[in-house]
Amino acid sequence: MTLRNAFYAQSGGVTAVINASACGVIETARQHPDRIGKVYAGRNGIIGALTEDLIDTSQESAAAIAGLKYTPAGAFGSCRYKLKGLEQNRAQYERLIEVFRAHDIGYFFYNGGGDSADTCLKVSHLSEHLGYPLQAIHIPKTVDNDLPHTDTCPGFGSVAKYIAIATREASLDVASMAATSTRVFILEVMGRHAGWIAAAGGLAADERHPVPLTLLFPEIPFEAERFLARVDEQVRTHGYCTVVVSEGVRDSSGQFLADAGQHDAFGHVQLGGTAPVLARLIKQSLGFKNHWAVADYLQRAARHIASKTDVEQAYALGQAAVEKAVNGATAIMPAIQRLSDQPYRWQIGEVALADVANVERKLPGEFISDDGYAITAACRTYLTPLIEGEDYPPYRHGLPDYVVLQNRAVPKKLPHPFSI
Repeated sequence: MTLRNAFYAQSGGVTAVINASACGVIETARQHPDRIGKVYAGRNGIIGALTEDLIDTSQESAAAIAGLKYTPAGAFGSCRYKLKGLEQNRAQYERLIEVFRAHDIGYFFYNGGGDSADTCLKVSHLSEHLGYPLQAIHIPKTVDNDLPHTDTCPGFGSVAKYIAIATREASLDVASMAATSTRVFILEVMGRHAGWIAAAGGLAADERHPVPLTLLFPEIPFEAERFLARVDEQVRTHGYCTVVVSEGVRDSSGQFLADAGQHDAFGHVQLGGTAPVLARLIKQSLGFKNHWAVADYLQRAARHIASKTDVEQAYALGQAAVEKAVNGATAIMPAIQRLSDQPYRWQIGEVALADVANVERKLPGEFISDDGYAITAACRTYLTPLIEGEDYPPYRHGLPDYVVLQNRAVPKKLPHPFSI
């Protein structure tokens, strides 16, 4: 059997468990010394491949690699860098193949969201066109939970757990002070086009914790008068209310409430903060004292309270990517298939990248209440197992003791640099 090296890269916004997928890839690759030589990681994602800035993970101890399973963020560096289409910039893709050829890389594992799936598919097509043998596997990752054909996306379960907990705890705080102080608390969460994370805020309320919640989803056009009427009713009935809002909420014309007029590296509209917009609206229209917060990086980096289910699935997908690659698969994404709700049972399947790339899964209508401000029982059934279980990292002096890798560079072989 041919012994070839592997390339692994992390893409886009990182999560509390993306390194668990990296751990799954590297540990499983080390179990196939007859098929995989070394695993090289791209420093700062795909940019590392373009610039031939590779990291030799074989220089890391088994203990250090194992530590990735409980360490948040991107251990090798990630990036927001979108490769253009093959027709627009073929040179970039040819450069990837050139670097892979120079370092005898026969396996390409790309860990990211929808844009990464598209890149992985294009690399697979080009390698086939150029006659360069390459097993290209996409490993799903996104806190937005918006990839199709998988029950959930690694990173989402832990964000959902964090937001559900934060919403419940902040609501208890507001309830205790509402008589003389803050009446409304607004928590802005991630979710540009899909309201999965905002939906997780709905888990904060149950029969034991009757929190008056108002959830705002990108899937439901924002109507100021209806929203204000609901907030007013909840405050007058319960003394306070908590609002959980997706950053990507739009009005009936399709305009983001928080459009900052700029774009990020992927070409997405840069959002400037939905929570303060709502806070001003509530203050001006209802006069209620309110506080707002933006969960931002805190929600996706919170490994200390990660979902055990999420950690296990992230690792399993990295593991499956390697197993499928050494068995000849390419241009696929290993995916989570739900077998049952109670108990929650799942397995790893696979889906063709052509069915994943550039397809966005939004929150289904049956998961949103008729009035558009809450989750349904079906949504609760879907979400609950994804946040269950605790998998605490080791602690030292009262703080999580995370792993920091050496990230030693692989010597360059190509005579010319590549500018991006």
